[in-house]
Amino acid sequence: MRMSAHALDIVRALILIAAANGAPLLVARAMRARAAYPIDAGVVLNDGHPLLGHSKTWRGVASAVVLATGVAFLIRLPWWLGALVAASAMAGDGLSSFVKRRFGLEPGSMTLGLDQIPESLFPAIVCAACLPLGPVDVLAIVLVFFVAELAASPLFFAIGLKNRPY
Repeated sequence: MRMSAHALDIVRALILIAAANGAPLLVARAMRARAAYPIDAGVVLNDGHPLLGHSKTWRGVASAVVLATGVAFLIRLPWWLGALVAASAMAGDGLSSFVKRRFGLEPGSMTLGLDQIPESLFPAIVCAACLPLGPVDVLAIVLVFFVAELAASPLFFAIGLKNRPY
């Protein structure tokens, strides 16, 4: 059975989003603390909490862009779409971190929804602007990413890619 072009675009969007969000984890595990320069340069706001926190690094952003760009090429999408998806995924992840720091939550703490939705919604919207995807498709992409990320987190913890099982 052959996959429809529409379903293929949804799958390719999910692959790009997964590559963009997974790259920082892979690179962090491989490089440990090397070249892990925080995006916020250690800035602490008036609330006494970091702007984003030490876990949001330029290395993570660069790895997301490089991997998603390469994956886009491999799955026959424009390289620049991979770069935009990565940038928007990292922007969503940064927004989540900013909000979590305002509430005094530590990096790596679990906040259901806030940890999954922005990092999948922002790039899904980018994909919808460049591929024939509609609002329902964007919601489906976010839902699939949400469920897949929750299901994969314990596995990533078990194999050492994450420090916590969520």
